[in-house]
Amino acid sequence: MTDRPVAEDLLRSLAPQVLGVLTRRWGDFCACEDAVQEALIAAARHWPADGVPDNPRGWLLRTAERRRTDLMRSEAARRRREERVAREPAAAQAPAADDSLALLFMCCHPALTPASAIALTLRAVGGLTTAQIAAAHLVPEATMAQRISRAKQRLKGSSTVFDVPEPDAPDRPERLRRVLHVLYLMFNEGYTASGGPVLHRADLSGEAVRLARELHRSLPADGETTGLLALMLLTEARRPARTGPQGELVPLDRQDRTRWDRDLIAEGTALLRGSFAHRGRPGEYRLLAAVAAVHDAAARAEDTDWPQILGLYGLLEQVAGSPLVTLNRAVALAMVNGPAAALELIDGLDAEGGPLAGHHRVHAVRAHLLETAGDTAGALDSYRTAAARTTSTPERRYLTARAAQLHGRAAKGPPGREG
Repeated sequence: MTDRPVAEDLLRSLAPQVLGVLTRRWGDFCACEDAVQEALIAAARHWPADGVPDNPRGWLLRTAERRRTDLMRSEAARRRREERVAREPAAAQAPAADDSLALLFMCCHPALTPASAIALTLRAVGGLTTAQIAAAHLVPEATMAQRISRAKQRLKGSSTVFDVPEPDAPDRPERLRRVLHVLYLMFNEGYTASGGPVLHRADLSGEAVRLARELHRSLPADGETTGLLALMLLTEARRPARTGPQGELVPLDRQDRTRWDRDLIAEGTALLRGSFAHRGRPGEYRLLAAVAAVHDAAARAEDTDWPQILGLYGLLEQVAGSPLVTLNRAVALAMVNGPAAALELIDGLDAEGGPLAGHHRVHAVRAHLLETAGDTAGALDSYRTAAARTTSTPERRYLTARAAQLHGRAAKGPPGREG
């Protein structure tokens, strides 16, 4: 009897390899992807009872090839072949090349939206089922299936080539930028879920780290690829301390830093240092990794080098400015120069028509700044607004608790005052 978790991990790692072989051989990504999914189902049914074959990759490849033929025939014929293929011995040899990286570039094709690219990447390269992806994104399985189907059809209608762009290919920088962006979004969604009852989605963040490692192994001299992996590791290192016993959110300045993963911090720091040896001006991911490294280097919250972080965010605004970067710089600015300057900086972010109008994070930051400035009424209003607008249950509970604590202190009045 096969150990089920081991078999599932093996299938997840082999799926993109087999899909890469079939796609390179036959060219029809959609049909090949469907065939691989059928082969995975067959393996999940037979391996737990029969044991993992001596050559699991060859077994999957041969089964997937059969499924590709089966999918073009009737359901009855497909069922008959499924029984026959399951009894056939595994192929003696399977091609040694791993085309996972080519699959990653294909799934992040510019013709796809970021949401579609993430879903397709998780399915084709990450080896997750449609149901698992749907659960991670808090949408019905049918909705996610349609999204993936549309993404495959869009790929089919595009001029994409199944391969990793050559170093001198004119579209390589843009396609690599797209791959990095999709992995960054995937990691962020796993590290801080945009909605739902839990703060983390470890399956998403873990898969993003795995794919970033694969990409870095293939492109070790690319500074931004190295920087993205460093950023993920330096951030993931803090995950054990981000939640309390009941899954409640614990903010950075209140975390038990002895629970941070020092091995990940050491690995991420080494990668970051090595990335700055590459030519070219540091980009978004190296600068974000540098910010994470400064936080991770502080043994206590009060030891954080906020002036350095403020300077890094200033550089980041020049390289890859965005409203969220400005919001984060405002937090650093408050730590260096006080809340008044930071409040002035974020005033335009959530104004009517502003880039973050209605976003709960602006209200959460404003609440913290107003509380620091001593404006209790304003802070209470902002905490409550932020809590009402977030779709994350742990964030809502944290913001609601902060408002309740602030209200309680205000009700007691200054020390020595009755009532």
